[in-house]
Amino acid sequence: MLASWLRQGTKGLIRGSRKGLGLPAGVRRLGAVAAAVGVLALLLNGLAGAIAPPPETLQQRQVAALDLPELIVPATPETPERTEEPAEEPATADRWQTETVGKGDTLAAVFNRLDLTARDVHQVVHLSEDTRKLTRIYPGDEIHFRLDEQGRLAELEYQLDETTRLRVSGQEGELSARLETDELVPKVRHASGVIQDSLFLAGRDAGLTDRLIMEMAGLFGWDIDFVLDIRDGDEFHLIYEELFRNGEYLRTGEILGATFVNQGKKFQAIRFETENGVEYFSPDARNMKKAFLRAPLDFAYISSSFNPKRFHPILQRVKAHNGVDYRAPTGTPVYAAGNGKVIASARNKYNGNYVFIQHGNNIVTKYLHFSRRAVKKGQRVKQGQVIGYVGNTGMSQAPHLHYEFLVNGVHRNPRTVKLPKAEPLPDSMLPDFHRTANPLLARLDQMASTMLLAAAD
Repeated sequence: MLASWLRQGTKGLIRGSRKGLGLPAGVRRLGAVAAAVGVLALLLNGLAGAIAPPPETLQQRQVAALDLPELIVPATPETPERTEEPAEEPATADRWQTETVGKGDTLAAVFNRLDLTARDVHQVVHLSEDTRKLTRIYPGDEIHFRLDEQGRLAELEYQLDETTRLRVSGQEGELSARLETDELVPKVRHASGVIQDSLFLAGRDAGLTDRLIMEMAGLFGWDIDFVLDIRDGDEFHLIYEELFRNGEYLRTGEILGATFVNQGKKFQAIRFETENGVEYFSPDARNMKKAFLRAPLDFAYISSSFNPKRFHPILQRVKAHNGVDYRAPTGTPVYAAGNGKVIASARNKYNGNYVFIQHGNNIVTKYLHFSRRAVKKGQRVKQGQVIGYVGNTGMSQAPHLHYEFLVNGVHRNPRTVKLPKAEPLPDSMLPDFHRTANPLLARLDQMASTMLLAAAD
């Protein structure tokens, strides 16, 4: 659901243009060969001095220096120059060929396209445990072949995963197999953007992939509601990795640092590896993951807010609405807002299917109107664990989640209640954290300043 709302907006993509350069279609025929050669020489000399390279089409960007490895600004896409395509050479023996696995293809079908026999398939598959994995190929996979002059299999390559390649080699009909390891080389990139219609469009305009946009939103999801809180003029700055294998781009890697300015308030996150794994922390070394989710589901909109004096649409009288109603399609997963213990998992005519969870600090969260429940009373749950699915059971007019947040038995507005802060890193880890964080924070601030200066020009 979040992805669909990030995609809202109608701004078009940047359109480029190209200027051509006209040249004379021909020259006058001259009576003497010597005269023709002379005229052509003059024309060539004139053109060499007069024709200038075509104007630069890339938007120039300035990059401030920082002690980070290979910091590179992603280039704005442009239309490549047209070049003369070399004529394709016919496939011959002893030349690499690539076969792409199609829908319904088996290894035998792929081999057959190269006039390799069922015996060849049997030999390859039974070489080792690794070659047996070739029996589980999928549409889109690529298998690279090299045949010798007799049309026999000389070599086969197949990428098992991002870093491991299977190579089968043959000589005079005898085959052997081995695994080769490819190193993934990260390169540091950065991107900035200002939201005009949606986070998704702004991210795409900045050159980010959908995955990076969603991961960035996830970093700040405990502080920012990306459905309700985003405004035009909000901005982001991102430092991330791109991964290359054998010199070729493979995919985006990890986010190293990020800034998000929402309604004038700045949030920052830094990637840092602890003994518990890689996590993200604010500049004051507190985990970006808070003790509670602000909203325990991906929702479409709020159909009813926290209101102690709301007029009840079914009962037709004033009755306090002690929670928030999040409208979402039936079956949408609902997550535990925080770690805790299920103290109720049942059904009645008012709440429909419901779940109550007891957390620390005398906090209880309540979830009503599920289509079905996914946890039982007494069960321990972790933040983000699915506890049920949106429904329309009990006293409900449409599929939604009614969510309540109680502190010491008193209802609080889930949208505005001050959530407990995460504990900071221990003092012993702070020096390492600041060594990692400080250059990234400096770069993020420089990126923000550069964008501000560019906007002022």
